[in-house]
Amino acid sequence: MDNTVNIAYPESLAYVAKAEISGGRDGRGVTDDNMLDVSLRTPKEQGGPGGGTNPEQLFAVGYGACFRSALGLAGKEMGVDTSDAVIHTEVGIGEEGESFGLAIKLRVRVPEVDIETAQQLADRTHRLCPYSKAIRGNIPVEVTAV
Repeated sequence: MDNTVNIAYPESLAYVAKAEISGGRDGRGVTDDNMLDVSLRTPKEQGGPGGGTNPEQLFAVGYGACFRSALGLAGKEMGVDTSDAVIHTEVGIGEEGESFGLAIKLRVRVPEVDIETAQQLADRTHRLCPYSKAIRGNIPVEVTAV
């Protein structure tokens, strides 16, 4: 049985983020340039001490920022000004069989744009965003214009 997975890599990498994580959910994460240095703590809602950030929060910020940038590309394609747009991101974690799984909600607000056009922008952005591409088919993502 061939378990080979064909993965399409980018033609070239413009940037590579590097970080070192120690202690897992109750540890520390530091980027190689020291621009990000965070104390990681399991949330109280999961029985942890809280008092620090967690992987879901970091993923929510990263995904939201990437999606917001991709929204600018979709806006240019569609001739819509997205300069005042805001993305609200929720990343949930819960039990999934013997381990855990994620679920994501993205709320896209594009001021002064009708809701139908905003939803078209959000849907196009979801096809463009590298984070969306990375998790497509693996994590449920709900994208809604608000």
